[in-house]
Amino acid sequence: MTETSNKIYDLEERTFQFAKRVAIFCKVLPKTATNIEYGKQVIRSSGSIGANYIEANEALSKKDFQMRIKICRKEAKETVYWLRLIIETNGEESIRDGAPLLQEATELKKILSSILEKSS
Repeated sequence: MTETSNKIYDLEERTFQFAKRVAIFCKVLPKTATNIEYGKQVIRSSGSIGANYIEANEALSKKDFQMRIKICRKEAKETVYWLRLIIETNGEESIRDGAPLLQEATELKKILSSILEKSS
């Protein structure tokens, strides 16, 4: 395996693990109407980051790759938004458990921005 493909695999695995952690985080939130709705949104957007990254790695052209990475970044930004809403509308436990997820979503957004810059 080449260095490039190792990096691809690592980010694919990282986005998978992130989406899994978000789903687990949402499972333990209090079952309020707000948390149920926000939870659906954040689970969808966090999973979409990795799914679109896999698609980007199978892109048919440079333009296709860039578009998929833009979608990944957009989903990462959306995930940051939903996580912030969940954290700021729940108690101390959600702050403690949600803060590392918020940090990871922010880091993924930065990584995807860097990939996009370098592919231009």
